[in-house]
Amino acid sequence: MKNLEKNDIVGVAALLVHAAKIDEIYSNDEKSLIKKFIKSYLKNDMEENILKEAEEIEKNSNQLLNFTNIIKKNDEETKSDIIKHLWEIIISDKTIDQYEANLMRRICGLIYFSDKMSAEIKLKILNSR
Repeated sequence: MKNLEKNDIVGVAALLVHAAKIDEIYSNDEKSLIKKFIKSYLKNDMEENILKEAEEIEKNSNQLLNFTNIIKKNDEETKSDIIKHLWEIIISDKTIDQYEANLMRRICGLIYFSDKMSAEIKLKILNSR
């Protein structure tokens, strides 16, 4: 695990930004969670720069596939970690709307990650709050 290249991290961070913005509220809490993801993969202080780069990519892209292809080529442990970060962002505002739930189903389908495992991760996060 933890085998993402910098460009992959930027791409996944862009997907996290997309998940954060899908409910049209992009909070500082969500930004902090994205920075936490970046920091967990990069051991330097570049999370602010990478977040800005990811926000720019997300703003100029309407194609989820670009981001999910990065995740798809990784092992289950890395996929699971990324799904966990996605759920943390979605759950951070204490509601999961239909667009967020739909996004997670689509992402899981695109990266070949089971809905059951995604639901278990979501429940674990909900139960830890």
